Amino acid sequence: MAHTSGAYITSAFLENTLYTLKRGIELAGLPVEFYEALARPKRILIVSIPVRQDNGKIQYFEGYRVQHCDALGPFKGGIRFHPEVTLADDIALAMLMTLKNSLAGLPYGGAKGAVRVDPKKLSARELEELSRGYARAIAPLIGDVVDIPAPDVGTNAQIMAWMTDEYSKIKGHNTPGVFTSKPPELWGNPVREYATGLGVAVTTREMAKRLWGEIEGKTVAVQGMGNVGRWTAYWIRELGGKVVAVSDINGVAYKKDGLDTSLIAENKSLSGPSLVEMFVSKNGAEYIKNPDAIFSIDVDVLIPAAIENVIRGDNVGLVKARLVVEGANGPTTPEAERELYKRGVVVVPDILANAGGVVMSYLEWVENLQWYFWDEEETRKRLEAIMVNNVAKVYNRWQKEKEWTMRDAAIVTALERIYKAMKTRGWI
Repeated sequence: MAHTSGAYITSAFLENTLYTLKRGIELAGLPVEFYEALARPKRILIVSIPVRQDNGKIQYFEGYRVQHCDALGPFKGGIRFHPEVTLADDIALAMLMTLKNSLAGLPYGGAKGAVRVDPKKLSARELEELSRGYARAIAPLIGDVVDIPAPDVGTNAQIMAWMTDEYSKIKGHNTPGVFTSKPPELWGNPVREYATGLGVAVTTREMAKRLWGEIEGKTVAVQGMGNVGRWTAYWIRELGGKVVAVSDINGVAYKKDGLDTSLIAENKSLSGPSLVEMFVSKNGAEYIKNPDAIFSIDVDVLIPAAIENVIRGDNVGLVKARLVVEGANGPTTPEAERELYKRGVVVVPDILANAGGVVMSYLEWVENLQWYFWDEEETRKRLEAIMVNNVAKVYNRWQKEKEWTMRDAAIVTALERIYKAMKTRGWI
């Protein structure tokens, strides 16, 4: 199988994604034609978005919407505002969304959008104009049963609100289901704020049950105090685990008896460093200046929830945890993962562990299509039930194939569902 993905510029990230795809298809024993069907997106839209700056000049921003595969349902994937986005990376992200949505059992295909911009350098008015301009540019190719975008790096609920409003103006009526992760005031759901972290915590609990019988009393370290990390730490404690360490880019807060993570819900406005400082000042935690010390703390569970490639060949020897749950996307390099498995450490892949966000997007979308809304507790129960089912599905498949990693089991499970849909449709 050649790693061809079409006549566009490639990247290391895209090549790695294609390798993962190829390996999964080979492990599953599926035909070469299936790889060829997934190795290129169905559709790519490249747009140019004019924004009048506050100084009166017009600046043009390049944007993309990559629609990878819709065999299982409408395209679904986030929109990224970042100065270093490339079309090749956007294609890779769309491919990964196809796998993630399939594994989660959702009726979605995969997509991804991006604009090459540093949103921090824009004023609020410029950011709104860019957001509305992007929504107008991709409007012909999206819709609540066609392609449903959501936030990603550099975007948020407010940006989704602007885009929803702009799309609704184009259609001439309110269209709540075309974007997800909107503010609760505009047909969103309050669970979305912590959905990914809750999903990581539920995954951790379910794996702890399988490894040790329960999560109660098991010690946990969380790397990263962004949205995912902070809410993971909060819900781990709510579900019975014992969070003894959290970290940000500056250092680690450590307390052997366990941190009082209820402080997270009480201080929602604080950023990562402020949260770590808060545990030191309010909770009596020890402060360790080296942020990488989080990896060497002797805990049962390590949850990397910040950025990619943080557990690598050069530091994997520091990890003492028996269970690693990937809250971030791609935090463990293949080299490090092979070493961890040799040592008997279980790595729960990102494609499974951090799917709580897209599961919540699905629940919000269902609410929007029906104009019917569940309360926060009911929504949380539904999200938890889906995550519990997904962990069981992947774990059981992994147990049948002892030579596989848990990541292998997750990718094969996702690919088999897509293959069956394509086969039944007569596409391959």
